[in-house]
Amino acid sequence: MAEYQTMRTTAAGARSAAIDEGLRAHMNKVYGTMSVGMLITGLAAWAISGLATTTDAGAAVATLPNGTMLNNLGAAIYASPLRWVIMFAPLAFILFGWGSLMRKASPAGVQLGFFVFASAIGLSLSSIFLVFTSYSITQTFLVTAIAFGGLSLYGYTTRKDLSGMGTFLIMGVIGLIVAIIINLFLQSPAMMFAISAIGVLIFAGLTAFYTQEIKNTYVAHAAAGDQDFLEKAAIDGALMLYISFLNMFQFLLMFLGQQE
Repeated sequence: MAEYQTMRTTAAGARSAAIDEGLRAHMNKVYGTMSVGMLITGLAAWAISGLATTTDAGAAVATLPNGTMLNNLGAAIYASPLRWVIMFAPLAFILFGWGSLMRKASPAGVQLGFFVFASAIGLSLSSIFLVFTSYSITQTFLVTAIAFGGLSLYGYTTRKDLSGMGTFLIMGVIGLIVAIIINLFLQSPAMMFAISAIGVLIFAGLTAFYTQEIKNTYVAHAAAGDQDFLEKAAIDGALMLYISFLNMFQFLLMFLGQQE
């Protein structure tokens, strides 16, 4: 009997160790995929902002308030109705396309979809390089990275159930999107300030919530050995953390960013 108990305890310990090791590898994949997505977004935004501007007054089609001259590409991206498509296309993909991709595509296809999405976000964010100084963009990115790291670590290590908070925060995101759309027409600085402050708090909370959800999802499915599902789940988790990081960065840039 004692030998049986020892064997059972040993087997349970071995399973627990295997899950812990697998969880570490899973989280590394999540953060690694997210980091590649952020790199793609940053490079795409920087490259497009350069391609959209000109120093030749004769080639300029439009000029921004800060004096930056736009060529034909820049005028199309930033000063034509196409800018609305660029702005809302990534949101439409998340709401209507990502779930279908998760269900039907292979893990490689889901990862490719994420990287294409990151490129599209780079296009929509490229204007920040025309509005804000490179120093303030770098400074805000570093502040966001430090805050994100602490919040994600909290979500990973806390024993508190964050699911209730997550439901409340996701409802807050919906309200935030509505407020942003309304302010596109009102152009109220006070409302934009309030949106930015609330947005930072909402996505800070979602960073911790999503990290805990990624961890819990892996633990719940690891024993079943569904590797295909777990690979897709890692990319889905990377997308959720990527969105949280990116939104915190954008809202913080409203506070910390210095304009050209």
